Amino acid sequence: MYVEPTFSSLPVLHVIPGGNEIDAVGGVTSLGDHVFVGRCPSQQKIEVYDAKTFTLQRHIRVPGLGPFSYGLAACPHNKCLYASDSDNHSIHRVELSGNNAVKKWSVARGPVGLSVNSEHNLLVVGAVDRKLQIFTTHGTLLQNIQLQADIECPWHAVQLPTGQFLISDSGSLDRVCLVGIDGAVVRSYSGKQGSQLTQMNGPRALAVDREGSVLVAEWLNDRLLVIDQSLSSAHEMSVCLDGGLNRPYSLWYDQSRRRLYIGEWEWNGGRVIVIGSLKDFSAAY
Repeated sequence: MYVEPTFSSLPVLHVIPGGNEIDAVGGVTSLGDHVFVGRCPSQQKIEVYDAKTFTLQRHIRVPGLGPFSYGLAACPHNKCLYASDSDNHSIHRVELSGNNAVKKWSVARGPVGLSVNSEHNLLVVGAVDRKLQIFTTHGTLLQNIQLQADIECPWHAVQLPTGQFLISDSGSLDRVCLVGIDGAVVRSYSGKQGSQLTQMNGPRALAVDREGSVLVAEWLNDRLLVIDQSLSSAHEMSVCLDGGLNRPYSLWYDQSRRRLYIGEWEWNGGRVIVIGSLKDFSAAY
């Protein structure tokens, strides 16, 4: 007889509070001993926290960064930070090894989620043009993929070792898609809007663990959903937090520290919730 697995709540290591009333977290990432948080409106800066004490160390100024920056990614190989700029349809690259010099280049309209692939190149999702673009660290376009027509609102993409992509889609179909290099959907999970385990509502950021399980930040369901590698079943990842999650939006899984960062898109002060000692997403806790 099949028995539904039970999952206890994950303990929270730390909570970085929101600063003021209009302070949603557009992106969060880490590199070395630093945690980077991008808020909306951006005020043309990125917050830098100590990864051990979680105290605010400084701000990195990013001149020209528009108010709505929905993506943040760090590249340890190139020692840089990327921020998406949906207002100006561009990417801002911040050098981290020197004087924080900033370089900017144009991308498809409405850039949102960002990630770095195994070849140290930048993946950019253009929500308005429904494109997935891959750039070198200095802004040279390597691939320009037009996504299948029914992917109406792509938000975040992660490239798998197979070369295929996982993409969150928040259009008329709320789902996570496995997409080929031609932009066509191979298979998907969900597709109907709702709050059951077979449904989604507002999927945003994605993260993938070493076993291939997919973690999805469901913005409008106030939850984290774990989908198996085959995109055939799912369970909720429960977080031990007073009041629960409030509009989870951005994710960053630091595998080296076994640490998960969850950014909230909450206009009353978006928090960053930090989960520690997380081996993978799929185990029963």
